[in-house]
Amino acid sequence: MSSHHLALIAKTQSLIAAGDIVGAESALVELADSEGDGALMVVLAQLPPKDILAVIREYDTSKESIINLMVTPAQFARAVVIEKRYKDLTRTHLRGMVNSIIFREDASPVEFLTAVGDLEGGSEALADYFADKWSRVETFARTGSFDALEDDGQMLSETALYASAYVKPILDQDEVADQDWMELAWILRYQCPDLFIEMLLVLRAKSRAFDAGIEEADEAEEGDGKVDLADTDRGKVTPAALESEEESAI
Repeated sequence: MSSHHLALIAKTQSLIAAGDIVGAESALVELADSEGDGALMVVLAQLPPKDILAVIREYDTSKESIINLMVTPAQFARAVVIEKRYKDLTRTHLRGMVNSIIFREDASPVEFLTAVGDLEGGSEALADYFADKWSRVETFARTGSFDALEDDGQMLSETALYASAYVKPILDQDEVADQDWMELAWILRYQCPDLFIEMLLVLRAKSRAFDAGIEEADEAEEGDGKVDLADTDRGKVTPAALESEEESAI
């Protein structure tokens, strides 16, 4: 790696640490413009997940971001699982970031979703994405349709979820191709069924915690009547870069 690239990495990290996300993205875009996408990928590979997250979560729907277009499934997954550090209760940034990358023109949604599911915390991150659509996702899991009129409050058991994991779709993907939560739910259920079920089980655990008045179920200690997500979020790989919490620019 050239000294120029090392200097750019240092500059980008300094800008992010100072809260100048626009400046950091501009520096990376300038690199791509002057040296090509390959150079940008080299630099992105050296940035820690927290810094990549800081840039890609600020996705602006009014313009195309070269950074979001170049992020790899592994980089994306590591960013997604630490997004909760921002404590954005609306999940607006999470949904914008996920949609902009999962549904980009050259992307394989399954490849990106698989990378997320393989990480510890991945199912939880996906559950956060669907947090305000829980009843509609439950309806979809039970009936294969998102029709709110079909929502009678019933839920399939975990055994029934796995038994129906590979049923033929009632809806074609084209019918829900909104590049948003409906299409993502469809892809999860019919192309990543195990991950869809894991996500839904985590979503249910979070809902029970919310109903019980627990604000942060994932930080709860066992034995206090609080919900432990360990049995529902089944990612096995913990990214080493996520262990340095004290280095976070968030």
